[in-house]
Amino acid sequence: MLLDTASLYFRAYFGVPDSVKAPDGTPVNAVRGLLDFIDRLVKDHRPDALVACMDADWRPQWRVDLIPSYKAHRVAEEHEVGPDEEEVPDTLSPQVPVIEAVLDALGIARVGVEGYEADDVIGTFTARAQGPVDIVTGDRDLYQLVDDARGVRVLYPLKGVGTLQLTDEAWLREKYGVDGRGYADLALLRGDPSDGLPGVPGIGEKTAAKLLAEFGDLAGIMAAVDDPKAKLTPSQRKRLDESRPYVAVAPTVVRVAGDVPLPDVDTTLPRAPRDSAGLDELAVRWGLGGSLQRLLGTLGA
Repeated sequence: MLLDTASLYFRAYFGVPDSVKAPDGTPVNAVRGLLDFIDRLVKDHRPDALVACMDADWRPQWRVDLIPSYKAHRVAEEHEVGPDEEEVPDTLSPQVPVIEAVLDALGIARVGVEGYEADDVIGTFTARAQGPVDIVTGDRDLYQLVDDARGVRVLYPLKGVGTLQLTDEAWLREKYGVDGRGYADLALLRGDPSDGLPGVPGIGEKTAAKLLAEFGDLAGIMAAVDDPKAKLTPSQRKRLDESRPYVAVAPTVVRVAGDVPLPDVDTTLPRAPRDSAGLDELAVRWGLGGSLQRLLGTLGA
């Protein structure tokens, strides 16, 4: 089981009231909400291995170099050296180091790799996996990894993590008309304002799905632009032709990496905390209460 950790703690932050606070009055709604999420996921799905995948760089420069608008609207502060600062609610930022410390004390593998997003870490763990993989994320970008033959599916939270949309290829075909492999092509054609991806003007989701059904993949669509006999409307042909510079670089930006240099970590789901004393200190300082106790009970069961 691979967790898109930031996606989940953002959801926890907005789903749990900020009246949930530590003894010193600091909000810990994202911390406790994430612990509750992990507890429910482990209880319901019993993974053998669990990795909390992190954004070491939420907006990698190699993606920005190709498409400068990539996530540009989310930048709170630019830095000449190192990653730009992402716009994050004031009371969430201080909770992230607490989340990291608690996961480490629990012994839950936490992996982020410099120069890469959590999506890329997830993509690489998935590529290396020898068995089934459940990816837990509120980010549809990761639908591109769904692969029935390999047992890779996305668990997409609809309400907390108690109600999850189990995304397999049958669901993708019914919803979008594509399989996992085709989802990245669909996404780059239609664009994604939330990620600053412009897409091809005039090519929305339904048109993109029809083009992919007709021509197979992005390369087939672009080959059709050069084929006067291909079934493209004049406006589609013109817009695709004018979008060649974008289409040439967008696949590298949109597709998650599968070759991230992952550290050597033990991904086995822990039965007991790695650092009991440290965890006790964190529990008292941050008032983690029932959320932590429930998770410890589930891990030990």
